[in-house]
Amino acid sequence: MAVDDRPKRDKNLPPVYEIRIQGHVGERWLDWFEGMTVTLEVDGRTLLTGPIVDQAALHGLLKKLRDLGVPLLSVNTVTGDP
Repeated sequence: MAVDDRPKRDKNLPPVYEIRIQGHVGERWLDWFEGMTVTLEVDGRTLLTGPIVDQAALHGLLKKLRDLGVPLLSVNTVTGDP
C-alpha cells in the first residue's frame, strides 16, 4: 500500500493549482489571470499558480488560455486532494 505524503489542504480554502503553458504571456494579458502568480520560466514556458475556487472557475481559466491560443502543457493541484 502506497503512503500519500502530500500535504492535506484546509477544506475551507480553495485548492491551489499550477498550470503550465508553452510560451510567455505578454503583460497586457496579465489582468486575465487575476489572483494567479505568473512566472515566466527560462525555458520559454509560463507557470500560473494560485487558488481556483471550483471546477467552473478552472474551466473558465482554461477557456481564457484557449482563447489566447497558447498550448496547455499541464494542470496540477499543488496541495491536498485533486
